[in-house]
Amino acid sequence: DVLDLYAETPDPKRPVVCFDESPTQLVGEVRQPIPAAPGRLERYDYEYRRNGTANLFVFLDAHRPWRKVKVTGRRAAADFAHCMRDLADVHYPEAACIRVVLDNLSTHTPAALYQALPPSEARRVLRRLEFHYTPKHASWLNMVEIKIGVLRSQCLN
Repeated sequence: DVLDLYAETPDPKRPVVCFDESPTQLVGEVRQPIPAAPGRLERYDYEYRRNGTANLFVFLDAHRPWRKVKVTGRRAAADFAHCMRDLADVHYPEAACIRVVLDNLSTHTPAALYQALPPSEARRVLRRLEFHYTPKHASWLNMVEIKIGVLRSQCLN
C-alpha cells in the first residue's frame, strides 16, 4: 500500500505526506568547548547538563521538496491532532485528500482528533485525511524516517 503511494504520479489535489515523530534529549555543555585551531580539532568535555526532552514532529511530501519540523514539549494524542489539523488547514489548504503515511503508534488514530478537537472540527479535518499505515516492524518504509536520521546525524548530534 505505502510503496504504491510512492510510485503514483504526483497529484497536488491528493498529496502523499509522510509523518513521524522522534523524541530528542536536550543537553547543554558543562564547560566551554575549546575552539578548533589550525592542526587541532575542537575539544569539548564529555560531561553534559540535561535540559529535558523535546519531541520532533516531522512531515515530508513524498513527491515534492517540502518538509516541516514542529517541536513540542511532549508527544501526546492532542499534539498529533493539532499536527494533522495544521497539515490540512495550513500546509495543504487546497488539497481534496491528503494521504498520510505513518506508523502504528497508539496516538496515530482518528480517535486522537476527536479527543483533542471539538467533534465537528475533528470530522472536518478527517474528511480530508486518509491514513496509510506502514506494516508492523516496517516503519523504515516511511520516507520521513530517512529525513529524521539525517537530521539527527547532521544537526542534533
